[in-house]
Amino acid sequence: VICGMRTIEEQRELVEKGASQTMKSKHLDGLAVDLMAYCGSRASWELNLYDDIADAMAQAAREVDVPVRWGASWTVPNIAYFDGSMEDAMNSYIDERRSQNRRPFIDGPHFELMV
Repeated sequence: VICGMRTIEEQRELVEKGASQTMKSKHLDGLAVDLMAYCGSRASWELNLYDDIADAMAQAAREVDVPVRWGASWTVPNIAYFDGSMEDAMNSYIDERRSQNRRPFIDGPHFELMV
């Protein structure tokens, strides 16, 4: 976990830098985390690693029956019940945004509880 709860000031700075798009982040309520992928001892931002992490998070969400949303598939309200892989979920979100002539906001490390 590289980020859990944030202060309003931290969130404001992230929005100003473009690293976040909202001041209504679930990080402010302690309902979101950002997870870092590692290859050995090296941190990695490779997106394919994050859809693997998201597959594991979806499985865990199913097992404990807790709704989770992933920051690379914002249009899927609960990844636990998405019919397909998390790579498919991400591609579905990207396709939807592009069909609206909108740029997708991919935040692969981000996971939030939908409570």
